[in-house]
Amino acid sequence: MEKSDTTQFPHLFTPVRVGRMDLPNRIMATPHATPIGNLWSADEAEADRNIAYWAARARAGLGWVGGISAALENHLVPGFEPTGVGATVHGVFRLPHFHDRVRKLSDTLHEAGARVTAQIIMQGGMPHGPSPAVTAYVANQVSHGLDRGEIAWFVDEYAESARRGQQAGLDGVELHANHDDLLEWFLSPASNHRDDAYGGDLAGRMRFITEIIDAVRAEVGPDFTLGVRMNLYQTLDGGYDAAGGVEIARALEATGKVDYLSLAVGDNWGAPSYIQPHHYPQAHWAELAAQVRRAVSLPVVYTGRVTGPRAAEEVVARGHADLVGMARAIITDPEIVAKAKEGRVHEIRPCIGCNECIHRRLVDKLPFACAVNPHASREVDGPPPPARTPRRVLVVGGGPAGMELAGLLAERGHPVTLWEREAELGGQMRVAARATENAAYRDFVIWQEDRLRRAGVRVEFGRNATARDVMEFGADVVAVATGAQPRTLPIPGADAPFVVDGRDVMTGTARVGGRVAVIAAEDHMQPLTIAGFLADRGHRVHLVYQTPGPAPLVGKYTIGAPLARLTAAGAEFTFMSRVVRIERGRLETRNVYSDVPGEVTGVDSVVMAAGGLPDDGLYHELKRAGHPDVHLLGDAYAPRRITFATQQAHALAALV
Repeated sequence: MEKSDTTQFPHLFTPVRVGRMDLPNRIMATPHATPIGNLWSADEAEADRNIAYWAARARAGLGWVGGISAALENHLVPGFEPTGVGATVHGVFRLPHFHDRVRKLSDTLHEAGARVTAQIIMQGGMPHGPSPAVTAYVANQVSHGLDRGEIAWFVDEYAESARRGQQAGLDGVELHANHDDLLEWFLSPASNHRDDAYGGDLAGRMRFITEIIDAVRAEVGPDFTLGVRMNLYQTLDGGYDAAGGVEIARALEATGKVDYLSLAVGDNWGAPSYIQPHHYPQAHWAELAAQVRRAVSLPVVYTGRVTGPRAAEEVVARGHADLVGMARAIITDPEIVAKAKEGRVHEIRPCIGCNECIHRRLVDKLPFACAVNPHASREVDGPPPPARTPRRVLVVGGGPAGMELAGLLAERGHPVTLWEREAELGGQMRVAARATENAAYRDFVIWQEDRLRRAGVRVEFGRNATARDVMEFGADVVAVATGAQPRTLPIPGADAPFVVDGRDVMTGTARVGGRVAVIAAEDHMQPLTIAGFLADRGHRVHLVYQTPGPAPLVGKYTIGAPLARLTAAGAEFTFMSRVVRIERGRLETRNVYSDVPGEVTGVDSVVMAAGGLPDDGLYHELKRAGHPDVHLLGDAYAPRRITFATQQAHALAALV
């Protein structure tokens, strides 16, 4: 018999009142869905994609959709061309389609039993600030300091935006005062150097946001929920600390016009990022939130690496916060709330914290996607339909692509067999999961194993498939997802016994000495993961990159965590250098731009972290043998990240 919410998550599913909103549970969806579909786009299909995304989650029990992030109009001088979100995205509340689109969203979510609020965001850290200042360690753009007339203009614009949101059917708005927002910059002594009434002591630095709160409340009245999202503490020199964050929270409550506080830690750059990757423990900063909760009587929302109901329950049960904010977990499984409430926790598709959902947009300029839920953002299309004509399917390879394809096809009604060469599923995810920070990868593989059992997939291990085996099996459809083989580099000395592949290091089949050089010839996480694995075991690590910096394909919200870990462990880095010879004890290098020679010395072992090459031989043999319906996917097609494999699987499943 399934456990009820009262036995497994009694605190998480206790109703709560926030402002004028009566909520059925303690889960808030924090802003994240604009990349899924632009709600206020002139293209109605874009808006419908966004609405369908949220509707699927509201119908599954999500009670508070705070997921709309709406950029405030910006006060830009003609001819001034700043870059960044604050310049390129603004004025959402004044767009011609705003009212109709938000009204449609609000009505849809209200019908599903959810409340909906919008976050008013002004990424002023790009073009505007309280003073001309730089407040990030790795971004050195100086902002324009607002004069008092511009401040008054912004106060009015916040109030007008809230009014327009109220008219469009929202239940409330949230003022965004963290993540390098204009409001946070006014609150912080690191960026607010003003000597007038809007600077100086806390009361002065609070004046701007206090005037905004007063103006918003005067515009929308007492029956409209108003919250503030703020940074618990700043990790930069001269910023406010945790005690300062508590004082800001107290001052916000003292206005008598704020209904709740949403708390987070981190910024847009460095470590910690406010979108904390899998390197961090669950609810890493929740105890800091507890300091604010003890200091105020307002409902407190904690946000920061809460990716499942167990972590959420613990935050609320321990009194760290009244509610938890979740984004990535809600992306990963739209039914997470219902499954948790009904005791079906084992069915919740786990978020792996890779941040692909945001990095794809920022780094690759690709459409939104989730690494482990390829249907995310496709809710408008409805669930995958049952198979019209079941076909016998053989999937060769049980990595991310093979597991996802087998599960999808079986759920649609096709009889599916999966052959795996090794003794367990997961492919390279299993290897990567040996690193401490990648424990969530193992959770995902376990979830996929359970899913395949529930879907009726026949899994056979130890099957080193040949073309003859496959042809004799007689499947109607064959999918080859055999992964990739390690890429070797044509460097003199690379065949020496002290040169090994990173995968072999992580699986324990290769041993290395105390001082290790890692040839980082892959632009994503592999070199950093291998180096961290070695550093955790006491090895001295030196990474050699050809690129000007480390891991250029790892986005800004993730890169800080592994670099913080490695530098704290004493790891060394050499950049812009290609290795031209490997000798015992040293690497000979050349600068990739100037060809100036260099070297890395004091090396006992060399580890190759060079990605992989497609293991596609079986596919080509089957094509030559004349199989009528054979497909190639995942790393066997082209080695990429997990998202590419699962997206390919989703697309192929729709064609079978």
